[in-house]
Formats: sequence, C-alpha cells, structure tokens
Amino acid sequence: MMLEKNPSAGDMTVLLGSQLYDVWKDLCFMIDEKYEMEHLWDHGGKAWTYEYKYRRGGKTLCTLYARENDIGFMIILGKEERVKFEGIRETLSEEVQRNYDEAKIYHDGKWVMYHPKDASMFDDFLQLLAVKRRPNRKTKKDEKL
Repeated sequence: MMLEKNPSAGDMTVLLGSQLYDVWKDLCFMIDEKYEMEHLWDHGGKAWTYEYKYRRGGKTLCTLYARENDIGFMIILGKEERVKFEGIRETLSEEVQRNYDEAKIYHDGKWVMYHPKDASMFDDFLQLLAVKRRPNRKTKKDEKL
C-alpha cells in the first residue's frame, strides 16, 4: 500500500533532525542532477518510517530510507554489477568497500545499505549508481567538457 500523502519537508525535518534532513536533500539533489527517474514514496516496512525509490522502466536504481535520526541508502547489485564493482573497488572509500563486503547476497543480487551522516560518501554513491546505470541527464558541467 502506497502512502496516502508524501511526507512534507516539516515531517522529514522532525523525523531526521535538521542536519540529517539536509544530508537527505543533498543526496536527492545529487541523484536528481544525474538521473531522470520516477520517485516513489512508500511505507518503510518494519525497520523504517519511509521508503523513497528511484525507478525507471520498472527497474530500481536505488532506494532511500528514513527513520528517526537515520538515513539509509540502498543499492542492489546483480551479478554483472558486482563484477563492475570489483573493477572500481580501489577508487572507493574503505567504509563503502566494507559495507559492500558485509552485505548479504540474495537471489536478485547483493543488497548494500549505507547510513550517510554527511556528504563524505556521495562521490562513491555516484560511482555505485553508475555501475547500475549510466547517468541519463546532462548537467551544466557535462556540457562544458
């Protein structure tokens, strides 16, 4: 069952706290700048208050989760994507590599969850997203290249 109404900025600020809500907004902005996607809000299940999926053509790019004072950034990497991950592994932070190594593998891929507290892992997140799907939105910076 989808949410009856999407949470407001006020709802999210109360849930996450203003500092983490800024991280949430910056993360969403960063993804939206590179990817044109559908945005789907839903209940977060037992563990989370909200789920916010980035999807296109029936495929999920990543999912953000929110609960009291916590953000989750989940990416599911299939078999071929895990091979690509190994190709960029050395360019990623130790924390990103450790979360990847500790993640469980299910029938549909390796479910990797991160808990960003600031923007320090955002560049790594962009690399992980690019492993799943090439960015499909041109930015001003791209046009200058």
